[in-house]
Formats: sequence, C-alpha cells, structure tokens
Amino acid sequence: MSSYEALAGRYDALTADVHYEVWADYAEKHFRRAGLPVHTVLDLACGTGSLTCRLAERGYEMIGVDQSEEMLAVAAEKGRAVQGEKPIFLHQSMQELDLYGTIDACVCCLDSVNYVTCPADLRRAFQRVHLFLMPGGVFLFDVNTPEKLRNLDGQMFMDETDDTYCVWRAEYSARRRICTYGMDLFFREGALWRREEEVHEEYAYEPRELTDYLHAAGFRDVKQYGELKLRPPKPGEGRIFFAARKDL
Repeated sequence: MSSYEALAGRYDALTADVHYEVWADYAEKHFRRAGLPVHTVLDLACGTGSLTCRLAERGYEMIGVDQSEEMLAVAAEKGRAVQGEKPIFLHQSMQELDLYGTIDACVCCLDSVNYVTCPADLRRAFQRVHLFLMPGGVFLFDVNTPEKLRNLDGQMFMDETDDTYCVWRAEYSARRRICTYGMDLFFREGALWRREEEVHEEYAYEPRELTDYLHAAGFRDVKQYGELKLRPPKPGEGRIFFAARKDL
C-alpha cells in the first residue's frame, strides 16, 4: 500500500503531539525576518493541512500542495472550517509544482523533503519553488539529519489511540542512504480489528548537498537553523531548518 493511503484518516490522532501553533509561530518569525510583506504562502507537502489552516486563520492566503489524495481529502474538510479566506488545495508532487501565480513564501515542514528519495527530483522541486516565488521571497523547510536516520536503524515504535494502533520499524540502508519505515496499522471496526500495511522511505540528505541544490536552483542567502530555533544547528541535532531567499 502506498504511503498515507491507510494512515491518512488517523494521521492527526496519531500525531497529536505535533504543536502546529509553534510551527506556525516559527514560520512567521522567518516571514518577518525577510523584511518584505508576506500574504500568499505555499504549504508544500501540506499533508492533512493542519499547518495550512493555522496560517490561514492568521490571515495568510494559503495554497496547500500534496501528492496524497487521501491526505488532501482530510485537508479539504479542515479547510472548509477556516474562518476567513479558505485555503486552496492542489494534488501535485513537489517536482511537478505548477501554480496559477506567484507566492511570497513557501514552507515545507515535518521532514517532507526527506520523503523525496530521488535527488534529481528534489533539485527539480527546488527549481519549481524558486520559479513561483516573488523576488525576495523566503523558502523555509526542515529535514531529518543523516545522523538521526542512521540511528533509527533497527528501532521499533508504537503509537496508539482508542481505535488505532500503529507499530513501525525502521531500517537504514547505508548503500541507498534511505531509512525505511515498515508500518503495521490496526483499526478497530466494531468488535474486530482491521490490519493494513504501509511503507515509508526517507532519504538522508547531507546539509551541504541541500545548500548546493538551493544555490543551483537560484536561491541566495541560504542559512541553517536548529530545530525551531533562530540559531545555527548544534552538533547532534536530529532536525535542522533551512531558510533561503530569492534575489530581489
């Protein structure tokens, strides 16, 4: 089964520990640091639209893009409840991004960049973001570091709610530079449980590679930050952020 096909309907419940208001605060800090007005924002790989809708509630004109139809269905339902201007959701992959106009900023959160397991596709995705950004626009994204993905090898985790169990195992391939998550999902249906399986993969991008990809796409002023911090990353941090600008 493809990524998120079974998980989409329970994703929010299983990731209730993600503080999207904090992520929205962090994105706004970078918008302000850009020194230019930010009105239209792209949430690339928006998933179920939790961050998209929170930013929309703060007054931004939001566009959410994701390649999972199942995740977008959940996002669209959330979007209808937004007070004010409703987000627009589009079914596209990152490397095939095609918008109707320009954007002032782009965010891509929760290690979605790692999910692009072909470096050529990621380079193409950066080029597409650069194409649609207004001059001076900011591109903000985070990644799981190679060290973090390597350290996940052989580990097992479990997430649960009242009606869902998710057991996942991580295996890291140094040759492929990919961490594979094998997920067993159990859904309560009355007195019985239904079992589904999904496989997720994340590519271990080195920070210097990502900086090179951004420069090649035309971005300048590329900076790295610690997890939800405005300082450079410290050794051993498992998640780092990149902020890049398009030339004025």
